[in-house]
Amino acid sequence: MLSKEELDSLNKWFEDKEPLEVLKWGIEKFHPKIVLACSLQAEDLVILDMLSKVVEKPKVFIIDTGRLHQESYELIEEINKKYNTDLRIYFPDYKEVEALVNKHGINLFYRSVELRKACCEVRKVLPLRRALEGMQAWITGLRREQNFTRGGIKKIEIDEVNGGIVKLNPLADWTWEQVWEYIKKNNVPYNKLYDKGYKSIGCVPCTRPVKPWEHPRAGRWWWEQNSDKECGLHYRGVK
Repeated sequence: MLSKEELDSLNKWFEDKEPLEVLKWGIEKFHPKIVLACSLQAEDLVILDMLSKVVEKPKVFIIDTGRLHQESYELIEEINKKYNTDLRIYFPDYKEVEALVNKHGINLFYRSVELRKACCEVRKVLPLRRALEGMQAWITGLRREQNFTRGGIKKIEIDEVNGGIVKLNPLADWTWEQVWEYIKKNNVPYNKLYDKGYKSIGCVPCTRPVKPWEHPRAGRWWWEQNSDKECGLHYRGVK
């Protein structure tokens, strides 16, 4: 594990560096025990495109909650055609899903924040733990401007929730405009839900398009009042 001094020094060094430099450092230090978490959103495809330029057959995982949009599945096919990756898809444990649904109902998440987070726990968080088994580092597409809960993220963190492994957020300081500029310039495949007004993409029943003046996260769990708009994958158990 990196010491606090090493972590502070690295973040100071990388703060004004390009995402590719962060990725190169991560690959050099942790390969082959480093993996990209791909949520099929724009940021993760940008990182995948960058990774493909610095490492042969990068490790990537996708969590299929069982309730994704058809457009997300179509994007998986595009990824497989364009990139040479070691791509793994993780599903929730069917027994845990059955127990949750039989106890609380198929659309439990609409009834309370607690039940919604229980659904996210079974369908997302627990599969994430399996996906990270044996890894020393993982890469995410988190950006500071995405949500108020993410405003303080650093490019390199220690993920205490997931065993103290390193968590890389190479796009931490990027804007929405920079993400799409890269996608267009490099012909990166993207989720076609963006063309339909979506700005943050999750499961079908928990995601909707947003108006041009709305915050991007307004389309996630829009029925909730005063919630943090997080699913639990990125709790602040980091240093």
